[in-house]
Amino acid sequence: MLGFMGELQFIALLVLSLQTISVSSSSNEGLLRGFSAVPHSSVTSFQAILGDNTGNFSLGFLRVDRTRLALAVLHVPSSQPLWLANPTRLARWSDTTRLFFNGSLVITDPREGVLWSTGTTGDRVLLLDTSNLQVQSDGDPPSVLWQSFDFPTDTLVENQNFTSSMSLVSSNGLYSLHLGKDFMGLYAKYSPSEQIIIYWKHKAQEAKAQIVVGGGPLYAQVNTDGYLGMYQYQTSSLPVDVQKFNSFQRSNVSFLLVRIEPDGNLKGYYWDGSKWALNYQAIADACELPSPCGSYGLCTPGGSGSGCSCLDNTTSYQPVTGCFHDRRQEYGDFCDQGIAKNDYWALRRKGVEAPHKELLRSETVSSLEQCESLCEKNCSCWGALYNNATGFCYIVDYPIQTMTGTRDESKLGYFKVRNSPPGKKHSIGAVLGIFAGAASIIAIVGLVIAKYLKRKKTRGIKEDGISLSPGPYKNLGSSSSFNSE
Repeated sequence: MLGFMGELQFIALLVLSLQTISVSSSSNEGLLRGFSAVPHSSVTSFQAILGDNTGNFSLGFLRVDRTRLALAVLHVPSSQPLWLANPTRLARWSDTTRLFFNGSLVITDPREGVLWSTGTTGDRVLLLDTSNLQVQSDGDPPSVLWQSFDFPTDTLVENQNFTSSMSLVSSNGLYSLHLGKDFMGLYAKYSPSEQIIIYWKHKAQEAKAQIVVGGGPLYAQVNTDGYLGMYQYQTSSLPVDVQKFNSFQRSNVSFLLVRIEPDGNLKGYYWDGSKWALNYQAIADACELPSPCGSYGLCTPGGSGSGCSCLDNTTSYQPVTGCFHDRRQEYGDFCDQGIAKNDYWALRRKGVEAPHKELLRSETVSSLEQCESLCEKNCSCWGALYNNATGFCYIVDYPIQTMTGTRDESKLGYFKVRNSPPGKKHSIGAVLGIFAGAASIIAIVGLVIAKYLKRKKTRGIKEDGISLSPGPYKNLGSSSSFNSE
């Protein structure tokens, strides 16, 4: 099933049922000037406002985390959101939150002001049978002043143009899809900075048409024939690249889409009448995803999550928290942490490589030591991977994510790990050592107390005139014995 809206926690989607209430100034002609609606307290999942003429799509209020509201376009048969107006700034689910149309479609809250607006001076709002929401002005033909197809969130539906000025962003905000000059790429953001790292790159194969210099930028589209195509403006209508779906040229497939998932993969689906069927995925092997096992994780190829372990052999992998629980391992760099003050420790591992090493910066060096030195002297470097067979040294200049395990021990990894703050340890081994030491101390103290009580009892017996038989504990009360214990 489609993974969606991870950070927004759309748990309510599992039990979505379309619920409608009466709203003012809506008609078969769409939403007209003067339209207004507020969320109803009795609605638990979705409050429909406007539908298309086929009944397949609906615009309405989607309840998020019980207390928040998103204006969304849903695929009605599956109750899956296809577009959100305000994914990063949700409104409150409150009767003071209002959606109105006065030429511009607006979401407002008296406490927070205007949360979202189309910024138009139109005459009506229509939802087309393609799931495209439009603000139109009267005319013959009507003019389209604004449309949701120009502002995709994490989903691209069939026949929707995706241009180089747009991006698909995963619901957790970590991953995005962009178009380049002659390729499409998936990017990750591992830190609060705006720097993004490419981890998947698909270059146009120019199979049916060639990219013409000066012929305009590329755009992508989910074609109804069953493929994700790249095209070039101002040139031939033939695609310069075709990524075929499983449903390629199958006429019985209805409604296609692609979505960037919270794990960073780009997947395609089609609606088979009862459920979404997986149709395409850009990254086939789970270990090739940007971080399937979390930071400092190690993924064994061929697994589907069960092949996760840690780069540090003494650290136990946890499915939720990964290998190092300190959030400082997931952002920033070492430029302001004082390398000379040894603010990190070095983790080394054999039989490891980056899942997308061909996209990393690399240099040819003569030894592992030289490769490590390149990273050690660079405060923005988090790690380096050395191939002893080729001499390539790959520099990782972002927080360490999941690496791929290999049986080739000539592939070596060097990784910087921030020193844990006071009171924290960097590995489960150290924690177990502390517990083991504490247990030993407790056991010794208990033994001393037991022997002390026995000695005290023995003294009481002597005072009653009973002799003590010789034995190994008769000198337990001596100074040397007690101090030794």
